Amino acid sequence: MSFKDHFSRQAGDYGRFRPRYPAALAAHVAALAPGRGLALDLATGNGQAALDLAEHFERVLASDASAAQLGHAVAHPRIQYLRHTAERLPLAAGVADAVVAAQAAHWFDFGRFYPEVRRVLRPGGVVALWTYETFRVDAAVDACVDRFYREVVGRYWPPERRYVEEGYRTLPFPLEELAAPPFELTHAWTLERAIQYLGTWSAVDRYRAARGSDPLPALAAELAPLWPPGEERPVRWPVHLRMGRVAPI
Repeated sequence: MSFKDHFSRQAGDYGRFRPRYPAALAAHVAALAPGRGLALDLATGNGQAALDLAEHFERVLASDASAAQLGHAVAHPRIQYLRHTAERLPLAAGVADAVVAAQAAHWFDFGRFYPEVRRVLRPGGVVALWTYETFRVDAAVDACVDRFYREVVGRYWPPERRYVEEGYRTLPFPLEELAAPPFELTHAWTLERAIQYLGTWSAVDRYRAARGSDPLPALAAELAPLWPPGEERPVRWPVHLRMGRVAPI
């Protein structure tokens, strides 16, 4: 199974340290879907978005091409986990009410992905693709994290990362587009927890593999005077959401 695998090596950390999505996001997707029978969560990772969708849909098929990621997925009675790519869906035509990809669509082969989406969705079915960038804390912390992003691990980001940096505005989206309200991920984190999250970045993983060292201890030392260890701070990620609909016949 061929796919762009940037997260299998850190699959366990991805499950433990990535932020959760706001519950209102899945609720908004469900409200626009033509029914509540079946939702697909593509490139599900550990199933974060799938768990939110399961609060609104009778069934959720959550898939990922990475066996390592699926090995850390959280079980739920309404979720079935499958291993396959987003470009080849093992489903009959016209069966899904919604297709979601959370923090993943920029990895897809768009020329193969969108025809599959059109095939499996019911008339009026909705597509929701969302992403988030670096977290925001305050001006001083943000400046350090942004510098780390650009100057330390910047050369190790895969080229598809540009879609995230551009807030998905340039992501190919050949569907009837729907207006998307603003959403935000919010958590109260310590510096230690934030550093654990940064360890799930694909660029950090590639830096470690290429250079045989970890760039995070130096960043933690730089941030410590600005964010005392053990102190919880509000951490925010604006969500960039593209939503569309398959036009009814």
